[in-house]
Amino acid sequence: MLREMRLNIRSKIAIGYFLIICCLGVSIVVVTDRIASLQEEIETITSHDIEVHNLIATIRYNAISMESSQRGFIMTGDEAYLKPYIDGKAQWEANYNSLYQLISNNPSTQKELEEIKLTIRNWIATAGEPTILLRKQNKTPEIIKFYTEDNGKKSIDELREHFESLSNKQMEWTKMHILELDNRNKLLTVSLYVMLLIVTAVAFLIVSFVSGSIVKTIKQVVKTITEIASAGGDLTTRIEVKTKDEIKDLAEATNKLLTSLEMQNWIQTKLAEVATMNQGINDLNTLAQSFLMKIAPILNATHGLFYIRKGLGGKEQLVKIASYASYGDDAGRSSFRLGEGLIGQCALEKRTFLLNQLPGHDVMITSGLAQAAPQSILIVPIEFEGKVEAVVEFASLESFTSQHLKLLEQIEGHFGVAINNIAGRMEVERLLSEYQVLAEDLQAQTEELQTQSEELQMQQEEMRMTTEHLEEQNLYAEQKTKELEKAKKELEIYSEELKQSSQYKTNFLANMSHELRTPLNSILILSQLLSENENRTLSPEEEGYARVIHTSGNDLLTLIDDILDLSKVEAGKITLTVDEVNVTEIPVHMKLSFDPIAEKNGLSFYVFVESDVPDLLHTDGQRLQQILKNLLSNAFKFTDKGSVTLKIQNADPHKIKELLPSHDTGDVLAISVTDTGIGIPSNKQQLIFEAFQQVDGNTNRQYGGTGLGLSICHEFTRLLGGCIVLESRPNEGSTFTLYIPSMQNRGKELLATAHQEAAATASLSMPAESSSTGCSLFAGKKVLLVEDDARNVYAIVKALEQKAFVVKVANNGKQCLEILQEESDFDLVLMDIMMPVMDGYEAMRIIRQDPVMKETPVIALTAKAMKSDREKCLEAGASDYISKPLNMDQLFSLIRVWLTKQVGN
Repeated sequence: MLREMRLNIRSKIAIGYFLIICCLGVSIVVVTDRIASLQEEIETITSHDIEVHNLIATIRYNAISMESSQRGFIMTGDEAYLKPYIDGKAQWEANYNSLYQLISNNPSTQKELEEIKLTIRNWIATAGEPTILLRKQNKTPEIIKFYTEDNGKKSIDELREHFESLSNKQMEWTKMHILELDNRNKLLTVSLYVMLLIVTAVAFLIVSFVSGSIVKTIKQVVKTITEIASAGGDLTTRIEVKTKDEIKDLAEATNKLLTSLEMQNWIQTKLAEVATMNQGINDLNTLAQSFLMKIAPILNATHGLFYIRKGLGGKEQLVKIASYASYGDDAGRSSFRLGEGLIGQCALEKRTFLLNQLPGHDVMITSGLAQAAPQSILIVPIEFEGKVEAVVEFASLESFTSQHLKLLEQIEGHFGVAINNIAGRMEVERLLSEYQVLAEDLQAQTEELQTQSEELQMQQEEMRMTTEHLEEQNLYAEQKTKELEKAKKELEIYSEELKQSSQYKTNFLANMSHELRTPLNSILILSQLLSENENRTLSPEEEGYARVIHTSGNDLLTLIDDILDLSKVEAGKITLTVDEVNVTEIPVHMKLSFDPIAEKNGLSFYVFVESDVPDLLHTDGQRLQQILKNLLSNAFKFTDKGSVTLKIQNADPHKIKELLPSHDTGDVLAISVTDTGIGIPSNKQQLIFEAFQQVDGNTNRQYGGTGLGLSICHEFTRLLGGCIVLESRPNEGSTFTLYIPSMQNRGKELLATAHQEAAATASLSMPAESSSTGCSLFAGKKVLLVEDDARNVYAIVKALEQKAFVVKVANNGKQCLEILQEESDFDLVLMDIMMPVMDGYEAMRIIRQDPVMKETPVIALTAKAMKSDREKCLEAGASDYISKPLNMDQLFSLIRVWLTKQVGN
């Protein structure tokens, strides 16, 4: 009956179209379903497998971080090192559970993962927690014992093997998935072939019912689909239809579907390539270079830069570590701060920048034949856990497409994990390297302790034998001990007697100094007044007598000072004042002091200073000058003609080693004094350094002196840590060489006193031009002189009255207080110290308690010259201090200073 039915062409065409559309619909559904299945498989590879790889790497990182943190804490004891251990301990099980769920379809892998779990827990229980507890309890021997056995290392080694095996299995699993995908792709191709054959058969059945144009169009669509299928799944092929009907709409929809599938397939393929690219890379620079070399061709970029984030806090910077197709050494800036330029702004805002149709700029794409300016720049941040880890920049001669941007969005998250993992791995390797160095040091120390232990055992055996021998000698020693104790008591008694005798000697010399200085004071003052002859009452011959008396008195004072210096040295009461001595000033001082003497004696005086001599020397400058002045005085004294030479140079290292072995650092000066005088015989060269000894010791000797100068030089040089070397021949002259070291480590006990004395000396040495202005200042000033010695009273009063002072005298401290109760308008008080009834100390203390006399200048006058006299006077209330015999010029200068201060106040 169907055969008898007659169908018009329109019906046939409608039936044909309907049947063809049905066939094409079925084909599209099947193709879409297969393509969707293919897409799902691709996503499985690109997401599931990559996530599995990342979780394996994360768990491995957690385990290594815990081990590195545990070792870091054990080595340093710093709690900060435990943070990675605590974090890893808290995170690894969560990562393990996630990984376990992802590989639920792989029982063998799950079984190996369970072994990893047991190994990690075993390491935490047997190595991690126990050693951390031991370190917190500072049980170092137990820790050393633990690491000698080091059971934890076995667990870590097993863990590394498991992770390696698991990673290899997972890679094999991924390869199997890819192979499966290829098989299914082939199956899809076969299915497409089958469907095409069916559609072709149906089309041939319908050809007789449809017009030639419809047949032609259908053939064209079939031909295009055949080409897509025959190309092995080439999704870049498109259907071209020239008709304007529903078939064309179907073709365009199919083309859009193919375009979308092509883009997704391209993105997933490239993402998989990038994800597998970083396998085996352990260095950020290598990773960055590999990334640029991989991505730049994909994006059609002709230039690229890679910036990594470095630094902490406000010092964070984006530093260039890799480039692609750069030209020149300075292509691209080396670093950016956050917010600086588009690179810094990209990192700050975590935003991608795309710049098209760029204006003129300096960046050029360079090849061997030409240069071209890029037309598009793309800047992309790479993040990890919300923090920008790196920024990449690409330049291209073409505009970047949305497909490129989507690819970079997909890559950004996965690549941030890779950067963080490699950075962490590099830090772990650095810490491991440091640990290995420490472990080697610990091993060396352990071996050294082992050797020392063996030596101690040998020594103990020797000590045991020695002890037995000592026990035999013990009885003999006890007898000797009793004899020694008896001798010790006798020595202590003798030492006490010697100490007491030394104290008697010191007190005797101090008292003798006072007794000698008191009459000497009046002799010097009166002889000075007579020699000045201001009233012109003496003849020139009488003035000469007075000068001789004054000179003899000064010589006697020098002798007293020398004897006191020797007694202080013997009693050990000389305290050095160590300070910086300007070496360049020594020649100036010596020239000022001895040029007049050289000129008077008709001698030449030369001073030489080597150029390499240091400018400063740490020593007692006063004692050094005293030594040099004594040596130069002797040189001029014993030289009738010729010259005297002072030379300063660095000491010869061989001489230092020979003479001063404790000063082998080279900071020693050699100061020599050479004369052309009488010389010293070799048999008397040691004798001259003894007190009261001279080469010419006869009663009819030609040269005067006490023989104390060189003895004092010898003792002072010894105190300064140096020595004096003499070279001399009779009638050829002598050379005294002073080797003086720098005393930088000596205390500066009397430095403040030294500065006070220097200031006082400076104030006393005012220029002579101001003497007339002293006179005007002194006129009518009331002075209370407190002095018990009539000779000194007479001499001082005469000297003061010549300067127009109004002078009143008190014979002791009590009489002084009585006068001050009646008259308190004195401008100055001159207070002797050693007086009967009431001494100067007590009198000054009482004076300072009176508010009216609290600011009145009181100058202490004392004949004692011991070290503590100045301090005692100042503590008692004296404004200043001057020792007897008085130098009247110094006294007047000192009075001028205090009266000027009083007027100023």
